Amino acid sequence: MKKLLHLAIEKWYWFLFGAVVCGEAAVFLFFGENSYIAVHDDLDLFMGHFMAMKHSGTFFAHDAVVPILGGISRDYLSSEFSLYNILYYLLPPFHAYMCGYFLKIVIAEASVYLLAKDIYDTHSAAHAARTGRTGRNGQEAAAQGEDGDLWKKYRPIAVVCGLIYGLLPLFPTYGIAFASIPLVIFLLRRIYRGEGPWGSPSEQKKGRGWLLGCLLLFFYPLLSYFSYFGIFILGYLVLAILILWVRDGRKGKGKISWRLVAALFVLSAGYIVFEYRLFGQMLLSDTVTIRSTMAEDNFTAAQIVKTIWEVFSQAIFHAQPSHTRFLLPLCLLFFVYRVVCFLRKGQPGKILTDSFCLVLYFIIGNCLVYGFYYWGGLRELFETLIPPLEGFQFNRTVFFNPFLWYAALFLLVKYLYDRRKKWLGNALLLICLAVVVLTPAVYNDFYYTCYYHAYRLVKGVEVENLNYREFFSEALFDEIKEDIGYNGEYSIAYGMHPSVLSYNGISTLDGYLGFYPEEYKEAFGAMIAPATERVEEWNTYFWDWGARAYIFSGSGENTWNPVRNMQVSDDALYIDGDMFRKLGGKYLFSRIEISNGPELGFTLVGAYGGEGSPYTIYVYGQ
Repeated sequence: MKKLLHLAIEKWYWFLFGAVVCGEAAVFLFFGENSYIAVHDDLDLFMGHFMAMKHSGTFFAHDAVVPILGGISRDYLSSEFSLYNILYYLLPPFHAYMCGYFLKIVIAEASVYLLAKDIYDTHSAAHAARTGRTGRNGQEAAAQGEDGDLWKKYRPIAVVCGLIYGLLPLFPTYGIAFASIPLVIFLLRRIYRGEGPWGSPSEQKKGRGWLLGCLLLFFYPLLSYFSYFGIFILGYLVLAILILWVRDGRKGKGKISWRLVAALFVLSAGYIVFEYRLFGQMLLSDTVTIRSTMAEDNFTAAQIVKTIWEVFSQAIFHAQPSHTRFLLPLCLLFFVYRVVCFLRKGQPGKILTDSFCLVLYFIIGNCLVYGFYYWGGLRELFETLIPPLEGFQFNRTVFFNPFLWYAALFLLVKYLYDRRKKWLGNALLLICLAVVVLTPAVYNDFYYTCYYHAYRLVKGVEVENLNYREFFSEALFDEIKEDIGYNGEYSIAYGMHPSVLSYNGISTLDGYLGFYPEEYKEAFGAMIAPATERVEEWNTYFWDWGARAYIFSGSGENTWNPVRNMQVSDDALYIDGDMFRKLGGKYLFSRIEISNGPELGFTLVGAYGGEGSPYTIYVYGQ
């Protein structure tokens, strides 16, 4: 027992990692599909795509049509060569979602661990010389013990920071892409130094080590996504090549890093191969898509400044670092402290070169790009210079900020460790961990699952939000399809997200997708014109964006909120019935009993409800 207790104290960070992961796993295993999973840009989006491909057998198909948005080319949907997407091909959907959730944590932990170890593992003088750790850094390493093992000292920080980073409530479908950012940095560092990913001396002597790193780099897009991360990683890599070229030139080496140049081409090739559908549509197709007609806001100078501050202090929900309440003020205080210390020591130049300060500047730089994206002139210049990227949101550089905030935390706690204040550093890590777990961010499924079930238990009433099982109500739709003899006919949803129908194997004219032909948008817009012409908000929402091709309410109400009790003031349906039939529609699945069905040519087929589902579904046919 004493030996186990001693091990738990010595390796407390690994026990913490295991306890947190097992604790979250226990919650999701206990509640299963009764867990509360984020709907916005999650269950209402990619889940419907994955299941539509699975039901239609088009996941790996070519020249195939997926039955959403009236039948769309498979090439408009995300690649099958993505680790997260493959989970949905192999597993039932809820299991795939949860597998992706925990894979994100494990990959984040492994990525941060490898990167930190690569930076601070200074076992030998040879390694110090190879990585350039000489001078003060070499003396610091030597001062840590007989073997100068900085890594052993900083390992607890890396493990806990990796855990926190893995737990961040980030965009679920691209959670693995977020989590793997440290991994690509690790691989590029090793390639730059001519080392293999495992640092094998024998491979290094034969010159094969960095080639193995390049091979792994080629497969890295399996974990990433080009439009959100890849294009920026490649851009940062070009910038790094140039900076290192200048820096090495000042040291008398003066040669460009051809290994990094090779890595640039290898990584580019990897993205092209693994996301060949995206590149085919972007570069080889002459189809005009809705990206070309999407309208972006043009902000005033004051609005741009406000936006920059908001994204710095609060972030965007897709890339939520949960930093506002604790980590942000902590980092700002530490930054001020560092600046004062450098000035007092007569070292103002270090304000520009200190690692912590550089990370903070990087974060601010990404926020500046985000804000200036809304400067119309700059955006138009970008689209003119790079026509294939018309409509591309180049302000997604902020997606790298979650990693940078916790890199800043790592450096802050490292400073405390170096000043023999481990207890304070560990306390800050634990507080940050608690803040992330307990912050009610959009994608914090663990928090909301615990909170809503606790609320129901204490108050004795059901919450208005729907859990995963209720949202999709699979058993109810199986019953409906059997009763009406459903056989793949195109349909529309009203009073719910179209993804509910797609998930349940029902073909849809409506849907949610940010990249599809403009021609279909025009046709769909004609069908919903009776609603959009009545409500200016819906007219602007659809024609200026168009990603949500939904059936809108003619009274301006939001009729797709996933709530338990759907209440509307206007039960009329505002669509062009003739256009519905022209697009090939047959059924209307509605949570609202339609008052003007016969006028539109609809006949009530039946009303369906079932135990375990909050829905009453009114099915209308042509």
